[in-house]
Amino acid sequence: MTDGAREVQRRIAQELGVLADFDPAQEADRRSQFLADLLAASGLRTLVLGISGGVDSATVGMLCRLAVRRRPPGAAALVAVRLPYGRQHDEADCGEVLDAIEPDHLFTVDIRPASDAALAGLTAAGLRFPSADRADHALGNIKARQRMVAQYGIAAALDGLVIGTDHAAEAVTGFFTKFGDGGVDANPLAGLTKRRVRSLAQHLGVPERIVTKTPTADLESLRPQLPDEEVLGLRYEEIDDFLEGRPVRPETEAAIIHHYTATAHKRTGPITPPR
Repeated sequence: MTDGAREVQRRIAQELGVLADFDPAQEADRRSQFLADLLAASGLRTLVLGISGGVDSATVGMLCRLAVRRRPPGAAALVAVRLPYGRQHDEADCGEVLDAIEPDHLFTVDIRPASDAALAGLTAAGLRFPSADRADHALGNIKARQRMVAQYGIAAALDGLVIGTDHAAEAVTGFFTKFGDGGVDANPLAGLTKRRVRSLAQHLGVPERIVTKTPTADLESLRPQLPDEEVLGLRYEEIDDFLEGRPVRPETEAAIIHHYTATAHKRTGPITPPR
C-alpha cells in the first residue's frame, strides 16, 4: 500500500472509532457500563433489543444483561424482541441466543402483515418496480424499518431505549438499512470489527455455534439466508484487516473505500443546505 492509501485507511478507521488495541474483558466491562450509565442518565427502565439469532444480537444481548445487573435490583430490565417475517428460518439459533441472554421479557412480533401491506400500498398507488429484484430489495428495507417500528412501540410502552447491533465492519460498507437497523438509540458494538465482535462474544459466553455462524441479514425474500459476504462481494476478514490497519489487496482497498464513500449519507443525519 502507498503512503496515501495508508493515510486513507487510517482516517476511515479513526472516523469509525476503531482502536489500535482490543481487550475483550476491558471492552465487555466498558460497553456494558456504557449501557448502564445510559439507562441511569435517561431515567428509563428497559433495554429493548431485537434478536436475530446471529452473533451480533447475541453479543449485544449479553452486554445488555450485564448492564441490567449493574443497576439496582428492579431498576432495569432487558426486553428481547423476536421479529420474524412469517417463519423464522433460523428458529433454533434464535432460541439458543435467548437461552444465553436470559431476557426479563420476550415479545414476538410477526412483521410480515405490516411489511406486505406497505409494499401492497405502494403498488396500489401506482408504483411500478423495474424488476422483481428491485421490488424485493425495497421489501427488504421495509422489513428492517418495520422491525424498528415494533421495537420503538415496545420501548414507548415500557420506558425503554432501543439498542442496536451495528459494528464498524457494517458501518464502513454501509451494510445496514437507513432508519432501519441503523435507527437506534445506542450502538454498543460501535468501533468493533467483526472478528472483535466474535472475540467479545466468546468472552461473554455466547455459544460457539452462534459465534462462528455465517452472517446473514436475511432481508431478501427471493434469496433467503443469503450470506452478507456474498452480498458485499467482500469477506469480513478483509474488511477487518483494512479497519485494523493491516495490509490488504489493492482491489479490496478500492472496494471498501468505494462502499464507504457511496454510503456516507447513511452515517449522517439528514442533509441540510450549506450556510
